[in-house]
Amino acid sequence: MNTQEKIDKLFDNFKAFLKEKNIRYGDSALAPMQVFCKESAELQIRVRLDDKLNRIKNSKEVRKNDYSDLFGYLALYMLVNDWITFDEFLD
Repeated sequence: MNTQEKIDKLFDNFKAFLKEKNIRYGDSALAPMQVFCKESAELQIRVRLDDKLNRIKNSKEVRKNDYSDLFGYLALYMLVNDWITFDEFLD
């Protein structure tokens, strides 16, 4: 499999994974219940990223799950900010 095919496979699989997690967690990242925390979805995702990075920093090994969590939180952060196109970064 060449690099282009691997990119397709990664993002297709991650898209299915993230959508399933979003269903299971009831869209809690982008539409939080705000029972205990009244902060915006954006700020709550940033806190989750900080927590995850802190756990990684304090762990003996970084696991596949750690990377997928970071990837997911970053994707959700992009969504909450409506960063869904990237043409402006292409030369």
